[in-house]
Parts: sequence; structure tokens; C-alpha cells
Amino acid sequence: MAAVSKHIQVSAAPGRQWYSLAAAIGLAIPVVALAQAPQYPTRPIRMIVPLAAGGTTDIVARLVGQRLNEAFGQAVVVDNRPGGGTTIAAALAARAAPDGYTLLFHSVSIATTVPLYPNLPYDPLKAFAAISPVAQSFYVVAVHPSVPVNSVKELIALAKSKPKQVTLAHAGTGTITHLTVENFMAQAGIQLLLVPYKGGAPALAALVSGQVQTIFNPIAEILPQVRAGGKVRTLAVTSPERAPELPDVPTLAELGYPGATVTTRNGLYAPAGTPRAIITKLNGEINRMVNSPEAKERFRSLGLVARGGTPEELDEYVRSEVARWTKVVKEAGIKIN
Repeated sequence: MAAVSKHIQVSAAPGRQWYSLAAAIGLAIPVVALAQAPQYPTRPIRMIVPLAAGGTTDIVARLVGQRLNEAFGQAVVVDNRPGGGTTIAAALAARAAPDGYTLLFHSVSIATTVPLYPNLPYDPLKAFAAISPVAQSFYVVAVHPSVPVNSVKELIALAKSKPKQVTLAHAGTGTITHLTVENFMAQAGIQLLLVPYKGGAPALAALVSGQVQTIFNPIAEILPQVRAGGKVRTLAVTSPERAPELPDVPTLAELGYPGATVTTRNGLYAPAGTPRAIITKLNGEINRMVNSPEAKERFRSLGLVARGGTPEELDEYVRSEVARWTKVVKEAGIKIN
């Protein structure tokens, strides 16, 4: 401000002197702010997704990318990098320049990697700047129609009669799906034979084709198969209450397993050090999107709940999930080979 005040012509009258100074400052602040504010974006944005195309995280990421493209007039390129329990994609994003042109769209698996991978090349709690939560989901417990069970009780009985023989597909070792299953097995006192895939979509394809017998799959992925009829048999949901899309399917809590209740949120992140102005701009667009009637209806049709919020809310959610799943990993004795 010293450079600005040097050119101010002031009157000898105290009142007029103050008015002139205030007016000059008022005019100068917007000019300085505009000079400092980055023009963003001026080129395409890369959005890294840690799971395979076609899964819930990918579906929502593409909806977000479409919204940002419409808002900014710049392409948003979704880059699917599955594998490593989502750590491959996260490590790639953590190494990117903090300029807003590389973003990470992640599930709550960003938190589950903390207790499972003690030697990660990045710290999930420090390597990223939270931008905004986007949507909330839950899992559907289902079996292939050839499996002779019609309830969770019968599935547990089958698993107990055949330890480590009933196969279950999940989205990858170390993902939130994997830990959700481990948590349920610990509470039910069963051991299933877990078969990891590189995302929920290929895991579901394995169930539908009969390669595996059961699954915990996100509602958005499995709902089309449920609606198609005859391809899967639903047994329960992990949400706190029955899902409007599956009103006849009980919750695991209803069936005596309240500790198996799991809801998940996905969100958008940037490399740590990304300018706050860029974080704020992206957050604003995400919240405009999730609060629009069109987005709410689109998410509802997928069985999801549109859920925006502040960067601080997303950061706090991740930290709370780290605490929860660290406890689960420790109590269940889960280790990554």
C-alpha cells in the first residue's frame, strides 16, 4: 500500500484528507486483488481416479468433470489409474505440481490406506488439499442367483460350513470395500475367500458371470443389475436405514450387525500447496453442482446422496475415517502381503 499512498493528493482539512485517503485505498484494493488473482483455468485439467472406469468413484468423477468443463470452458480429462489399493493414483497426484491442473477424485479409500500401508511414499493426511465432498454412498450385499442362500443368516451359515471356500469379489486390497468386508467377517465370525479386482465394476462383472459367489458392491454400480432382474440376489445394505431404491432389503444393523454399518463419501482433492484461490473456485463450482436439482436427481437415480461442503469438512471426514479404520485393521489383524 506504500506505493499507492505516494500518489495521493490530500487536502489540509482533516476530514477531507481522510475521505481522499479512504477513496484511494478503496479503488486500489480491487486493482491489487485482480493483479494477484490467478487466471484459472487456462488449459485442460487432469483428474486422476484411483479405480477402474464404470465404478461409482469413476461415475461421479465424470459428472464432476462435465460440470467443471461447462463452468470453465476447459476440458477435464479423467485419468483412471487403478491398482495398489488406490495408492498408485494417489502417489501420482501427490507428486504433481500444486497448480490446479492435476486433481485427484478419491473415495474414502484415501483414509483406509493409512493403517494398511505404513511405507507409503506420501502422507495421505498431508499430501493433499481437500476441495469438497461430492456424494455419499453405501454397499449392497448380494450373491449370484446360483448360490443357495436367500438371507444374510443363510450366507453366514454357508460360510461357517465351508470356511474360506465361499468366494467374494471386492474392489481391491486395501480399498474401503475390502475393509468393509473384513469388518463384517470379524463381526459375523466367518472367513470368506476374498478375490480382489481393480475396482468395483470388474468385481461386479465377476459376480454376474458367476466367477464368484458374493459381493459387497456400491449401490450405484449394482442397482442396474438389480433392476434388470435375475442377475443378482440382494441380501442386505450397509446404510443406517433402508434404501429408498431397495425398500425390501434389510440393513445389516437390522439383522444384528450395527457395527457393520458403512456409508462412504467421495471427494475432490488437489496436491498440497495448491493456491487457496483455486481451491475456493473449485469448491464453489462443486457446491453449485451438488445443490442443483439436476444433479440431485441424477445422484438419486444412482442411489447416491449429493453432498457438498467445505474443504475443512472433507478434511475432518478423512481424519475421522482414518481413526475408524485404523481400529478395524488393528482388531481384525489385517495385513497387506
